[in-house]
Amino acid sequence: MKDKNFFDKVYSVAAQIPYGRVTSYGAIAKAIGAAKSARMVGYALNSAKDKPEVPAHRVVNRKGLLSGKQHFGGTNLMQQLLESEGVVVKDNQVQNFAEIFWDPQ
Repeated sequence: MKDKNFFDKVYSVAAQIPYGRVTSYGAIAKAIGAAKSARMVGYALNSAKDKPEVPAHRVVNRKGLLSGKQHFGGTNLMQQLLESEGVVVKDNQVQNFAEIFWDPQ
């Protein structure tokens, strides 16, 4: 059940990401005390498809790239969800990343 606990911690942090903001896999990993587990954060978020309270579309890589977009059904859904919140995305890159980045710590 260790993984379930880890996943629950990821979901708890992700659920706090404000509307119109983004964070990174690494920032969530650091916030839950697992700084070297950014990839596992990605796995957890990929498993959150049936959890509408977990805004996985607001989590990008450390450079602001939509590295998880393939997990949104092979569509542009991740970008569309971000853009519906006012986040500007160009070439799979969040624009003004530093300004809209949310640090969960």
